Amino acid sequence: MGAEPVPHWPGRMIGSVYVRSTSAKGPEEQAVFVHGLAGSATNWTDLMNELKDTVTGHAIDLPGAGFSPAPADGDYTVAAHARAVTDLLEQTGPAHLFGNSLGGAISVRVAAARPDLVRSLTLVSPALPDLLPRYGPARVAAAAVPMLGEWVASRLRLLPAEQRVNASLTMVWANAGAVHPIRLRDAIEEVRRRDDLPYSGEAMVGSARGIVAEYFRWGDDNLWRQAAKVQAPTLIVHGRHDRLVRPAMAAKAYRTFPQVRLVLLPTAGHVAMMEMPQVVAAEARRLISETRLGNAPLRS
Repeated sequence: MGAEPVPHWPGRMIGSVYVRSTSAKGPEEQAVFVHGLAGSATNWTDLMNELKDTVTGHAIDLPGAGFSPAPADGDYTVAAHARAVTDLLEQTGPAHLFGNSLGGAISVRVAAARPDLVRSLTLVSPALPDLLPRYGPARVAAAAVPMLGEWVASRLRLLPAEQRVNASLTMVWANAGAVHPIRLRDAIEEVRRRDDLPYSGEAMVGSARGIVAEYFRWGDDNLWRQAAKVQAPTLIVHGRHDRLVRPAMAAKAYRTFPQVRLVLLPTAGHVAMMEMPQVVAAEARRLISETRLGNAPLRS
């Protein structure tokens, strides 16, 4: 079963969003962590623990996710989420930015638009446009269909929380059996809590529609064109057993980001920062160290 995991970091409202942070007495350098679709700030608990002596970490609950309330304007687009992350970065000052899945897409937009706020960029299985069909993304696309998405969300809430959590973990972890029982319990309790929130289905469907819209966006606002504008040294981590984002997209990322290093983890799935936080932390420390020295990461 392994050692008991660390407790989730305490949180507070900062502006319109809920943020979980490591100790205020931690390192001077800051880091901001952005979760993926159906995730929350707690997705980063273990990685933040590994990095707590390197950076002071702040994990955001995106609007409508975790403990953050629904946005007043009902806007769940990637651009709206990026504004929430930018607002947090303006509070922390320039920081090392981390993003997973949808959070990776959001982080690319932030890094491209506000290079002054992003010291380095670490992306774990970023949801960048890939039009080749896959089972996982197809489910997200179905949720984005008008009326169908709301119907699916309402039907899912009829299933036991345990069933929904196990299905989700099977999708995003390479080996769902490796999830610690305490983390499994936490996830089930969180699903039950969110079932009582009137906006939880709307937030899920709206965010799903937001990422699907990015896959079909053309012109200068296309996420790949935004990636080409990122000035920050970038680390991209993919799991070979990722069922949602094709690891093969790493090759396109290598050609697109100006300063980039790729890491392919042979035994990880879609959430490597949860599955093997020590490994991801070691790679992130290397990037942060290179950034401190003013060196671009090597292409390796």
